[in-house]
Amino acid sequence: MHALVTLSSPLGSSSLSYRSDHSLRLFSVSAPAPRNFQFCGLRSDVLRLKTSNLSCSTGVIASPRQNLTTKISASLSENGTPKKGFDYDLVIIGAGVGGHGAALHAVEKGLKTAIIEGDVVGGTCVNRGCVPSKALLAVSGRMREMQSEHHLKALGLQVSAAGYDRQGVADHANNLASKIRNNLTNSMKALGVDILTGIGTVLGPQKVKYGKAGFPDNVITAKDIIIASGSVPFVPKGIEVDGKTVITSDHALKLEHVPEWIAIVGSGYIGLEFSDVYTALGSEVTFIEALDQLMPGFDPEISKLAQRVLINPRKIDYHTGVFATKITPAKDGKPVTIELIDAKTKEPKDTLEVDAALIATGRAPFTKGLGLENVKVETQRGFIPVDERMRVINADGNLVPHLYCIGDANGKMMLAHAASAQGISVVEQVCGKDHVLNHLSIPAACFTHPEISMVGLTEPQAREKAEVEGFEISVAKTSFKANTKALAENEGEGIAKLIYRPDNGEILGVHIFGLHAADLIHEASNAIALGTRIQDIKFAVHAHPTLSEVLDELFKLAKVSSSVCSG
Repeated sequence: MHALVTLSSPLGSSSLSYRSDHSLRLFSVSAPAPRNFQFCGLRSDVLRLKTSNLSCSTGVIASPRQNLTTKISASLSENGTPKKGFDYDLVIIGAGVGGHGAALHAVEKGLKTAIIEGDVVGGTCVNRGCVPSKALLAVSGRMREMQSEHHLKALGLQVSAAGYDRQGVADHANNLASKIRNNLTNSMKALGVDILTGIGTVLGPQKVKYGKAGFPDNVITAKDIIIASGSVPFVPKGIEVDGKTVITSDHALKLEHVPEWIAIVGSGYIGLEFSDVYTALGSEVTFIEALDQLMPGFDPEISKLAQRVLINPRKIDYHTGVFATKITPAKDGKPVTIELIDAKTKEPKDTLEVDAALIATGRAPFTKGLGLENVKVETQRGFIPVDERMRVINADGNLVPHLYCIGDANGKMMLAHAASAQGISVVEQVCGKDHVLNHLSIPAACFTHPEISMVGLTEPQAREKAEVEGFEISVAKTSFKANTKALAENEGEGIAKLIYRPDNGEILGVHIFGLHAADLIHEASNAIALGTRIQDIKFAVHAHPTLSEVLDELFKLAKVSSSVCSG
């Protein structure tokens, strides 16, 4: 079951659509995507490729050699020097991936920075989302390999019956989350970011309080404030979650038990990934989807192929076009009961009895208790309204000075790496450099086996945009069956799809289903971010034999107008 929400910014004409299960699409039919932007994906403190560094607090340009030695030592000892009259240059409420990315970039720019966290560093992604789920999916991937007799036989391998230790699998996920959480904490401490523990609340312009229950609050001032409070699992009305037999993704990641039969409400990213895990570990799965087709957030052609590979051959059945209006946990020997109604007519449809139910209907913004009323901000369906520069908009449609919101709390794109990119973009603005993040260049991935990834528009969205703006689109496709590396791995199932403008070579969207699709998508997303056209990227060289040649072949198949010249 998915919620599709469309918001329009009071300050612009861009239309934003996202699905509550992290399946997302953002596009404008009235204004072109911004082109004048700086790509945020590569961090100079890792690559060390910059030839100069401009500190926005001192205005001093350092040489490369000086930068490598002085920048780090300065941040360790001082964490910048705040503007006169403020405790900090920047205070960030929320230490998830978005807040962490913003904090590191702020210190690199010479800002005195503090981050407030009321729970644990790492937020949803590290502790209850992306990170532990990938640990479980790593296990499901290995199990599938060892369980596929046909696949192993084709490679000349023989393996005895595969098994697993549930607690060992759960420990792997928990240990990974703990390791990444410690890495994030240590990285901020090493750079001198002040980590303040407690619940952060905006008191007014440039003023924040934080503290723990039962203890006095602390009040601090900052020239600029970023809200990065994240999200929590969304549970529709009528569903009773007991954390044992009716669970959210937060509970499922603990893997306290593996039910024989589990119903998954919602067939987006979250539901699809957990179906991969549960079926690999021996469960039978039933999907409950409100829309008429499974995986509604994906490109329709990709959804169709994914269903044939990820759903039909496995112990999965499904009900589409239905709502789960009431779910009752198992009790006194009775199973979990799920009452279904027709999504359109609202007539009773069926009642299911299963061992467990996972509510994968997406996530809701965590924006309560932030003190938004103190700056006259009203949420929209729980989300904090922002403009294209992540500046917070109040109830009168005016910008709140020096207040920004990034990540799941603003609803623009509910992905951890999108939150981080938004945070970096805000820091650039705080330092006086105008910066607009192109959300159409941000990739997304579903880590099933095989994987699904995408960036930009789906084909229906591209056709709608083309009709409104008056241009033609073309589609190119290539198969993993034509890729040497995929065939060597005996993993030829999959396709890559390119949606583009033949008149000028602009890449509108790329969708991949196949081996390591989540890794392959970044060549396309970087091309969109940097404004690279097909007629230019065709000349890129790819190592042979590698999976990257899937994208190489895809771009070479595209037919751009002969009147378009490279460069």
